Amino acid sequence: MPQPSYGGHMGGRGGHNVPPGQSRTVPELHQAPDVQYQAPVVSPSASGAGSSSQPAAEVSSGQVEQQFQKLDISDQSSTSQAIQPAPASSKSVRFPLRPGMGKCGDRCVVKANHFFAELPDKDLHQYDVTITPEVTSRGVNRAVIAELVKLYRQSHMNGRLPAYDGRKSLYTAGPLPFTSRTFEIALQDEDEGLVGGQATPRRERQFRVVIKYAARADLHHLAMFLAGRQPDAPQEALQVLDIVLRELPTARYSPVSRSFYSPNLGRRQRLGDGLESWRGFYQSIRPTQMGLSLNIDMSSTAFIEPLPVIEFVAQLLCRDISVRPLTDSDRVKIKKALRGVKVEVTHRGNMRRKYRISGLTSQATRELSFPVDDRGTVKTVVQYFLETYGFNIQHTTLPCLQVGNQQRPNYLPMEVCKIVEGQRYSKRLNEKQITALLKVTCQRPQEREKDILQTVHHNAYYEDPYAQEFGIKIDEQLASVEARVLPPPRLKYHDSGREKDVLPRVGQWNMMNKKMVNGGRVSHWACINFSRNVQDNAAKVFCHELAIMCQISGMNFAPEPVLPVLSARPEHVERALKARYHDAMNASKPPGKELDLLIVILPDNNGSLYGDLKRICETELGLVSQCCLTKHVFKMSKQYLANVALKINVKVGGRNTVLVDALARRIRLVTDRPTIIFGADVTHPHPGEDSSPSIAAVVASQDWPEITKYAGLVSAQAHRQELIQDLFKVWQDPQRGTVTGGMIKELLISFKRATGQKPQRIIFYRFIAFLAHLC
Repeated sequence: MPQPSYGGHMGGRGGHNVPPGQSRTVPELHQAPDVQYQAPVVSPSASGAGSSSQPAAEVSSGQVEQQFQKLDISDQSSTSQAIQPAPASSKSVRFPLRPGMGKCGDRCVVKANHFFAELPDKDLHQYDVTITPEVTSRGVNRAVIAELVKLYRQSHMNGRLPAYDGRKSLYTAGPLPFTSRTFEIALQDEDEGLVGGQATPRRERQFRVVIKYAARADLHHLAMFLAGRQPDAPQEALQVLDIVLRELPTARYSPVSRSFYSPNLGRRQRLGDGLESWRGFYQSIRPTQMGLSLNIDMSSTAFIEPLPVIEFVAQLLCRDISVRPLTDSDRVKIKKALRGVKVEVTHRGNMRRKYRISGLTSQATRELSFPVDDRGTVKTVVQYFLETYGFNIQHTTLPCLQVGNQQRPNYLPMEVCKIVEGQRYSKRLNEKQITALLKVTCQRPQEREKDILQTVHHNAYYEDPYAQEFGIKIDEQLASVEARVLPPPRLKYHDSGREKDVLPRVGQWNMMNKKMVNGGRVSHWACINFSRNVQDNAAKVFCHELAIMCQISGMNFAPEPVLPVLSARPEHVERALKARYHDAMNASKPPGKELDLLIVILPDNNGSLYGDLKRICETELGLVSQCCLTKHVFKMSKQYLANVALKINVKVGGRNTVLVDALARRIRLVTDRPTIIFGADVTHPHPGEDSSPSIAAVVASQDWPEITKYAGLVSAQAHRQELIQDLFKVWQDPQRGTVTGGMIKELLISFKRATGQKPQRIIFYRFIAFLAHLC
């Protein structure tokens, strides 16, 4: 997701209007409160009248430091010694504001992909929406409300044009003439059912919609925040503005999370296997240090190509499907790819009815039959299509698509179906598709700027009826922002190299004439080759050259593996890894010593092989691995080998380089006292994966003062849970009583083991994408 640049403009209330066509002067940066999401910390006992009048709790750094020094992070801690916070009130903890702006570096002006927005000067009202029967599809909800507005806007809504979030909330610029009202809405189904192989008339669904007044959306606090007179960003007000500006793009384009895609926003590119890329844009209203702005960025994602199903299947299997019958694995692959995909029939002229695929028949089309009337008359699918539609099915050996439910399955021959346009592909892409998509998304700054400006012009926010209704105005010029080019840090390398330190230029440097500052040791290593195109001798030569490069770069690397190169099939990855792991332990001297490194050669298009290999090595064998693609084995360039050597060195515990300023203790707030730096984030599953867990990851520095080594922990937790559940844990032990632990404590213990001392300062980076909660 694109990150907000420091750009924007406060318009409307307290803003400055600029005539169209004129450029703005660069705004003066001023101190403003942090706009990142802050989860409120509420005392469990803070309830009842008068609790909100207490001052917000503030924990001084001195209090935390004193408690932190007393915290036992020994391996055998028997009782809980967690840091005890100061008493909290019912209000959120107020975090300190930033002390000021940086001054280091050369000042310059840059363009940011932000467009200044004027805050509306209108009263916004929120209404709760209840649709019965309840549906899970936002698209259906939006269609219901769109039909309601179309029918009753003038007669029952005072001509208001509401903005709807697709779920439970509706917003208006001014009050509706009622506090609660019920509407009856009839909506025609886009999809059609089949009964006995015959199309039934498109059914009409009845919905009851209750709109009830909920609250006024307060924009005053947002204006105060933008003016720097309020510390917390009012997320509710930002959510309303975001919903308003998403209304028109949602109707025009295909919405995906916070982005919008369309074949009209750029040239489509084939990704292979029946997929294509669509261009689109990300859009979000953001509070910035200089006011309110609309953040726009270009993006691309994969859509299913709107092909005839026969052609899609041929691309998926990479062969002509009329030449030989489908295998069982072919059927599984087709069924997996097409399940849930919407298709339209092509054998009935302009009557392009749509259906959603639920499965694939186990029998060929020529073997399928069904009853056509109540007397039990049976016809084959081939016979029925010929007699009813005059359509002669050619591919009778292929299975039929199964539509409808499993209890009353209905059949459609593949050759009468075409995939409906605009269906996003949400499954994992293979290596070839990822490479093709990256080529599409990679742009030079000038090209990206041009596309962003074209998108803003194409969206025509000045003509957006919803933006006009709510009084939101969007500038069409990129924001100009003051920036600084920071001086590069000087890097320290080993004294035995010809160049002992280096000052990077334009963000680039290489390892020529340099040696790693701390070279790691690899005494026992092996290689497995999963690529059919790489012969054993070629793999042996590659590994030899890589070993030499590691030695030249400063590592203590054994020149020969403990066992010869093993060639294995990708489908036998687990068997090959475990067998080689145990064989290497038996062959090592002394016997039983584990491998320090496993070099793995992979096919260029390896699908799930890479992920399976890493999972087995890291979670089952505890084995450090380095993967290399076939194309690099054949090319074997010195630059590639040097880069791989750097990766291997870090993996086996070495350090490639350190900052000269770190060794000289010149990095403020880091090198003056033992400091540990944490970083944490949570990755959520794709939309639609309702049962998959979210994954929390925490990393922490493991050396000081260099701060170059990091250890990481990963933990699965509840679905879409943003709070990291295993950060700190308390449990009862029968012998030791109350015991504390968790990811933080484990990394603190690891830091103490590595450095021999407790950290006296913690720096914690926690990215919370609060906008994800507004999606």
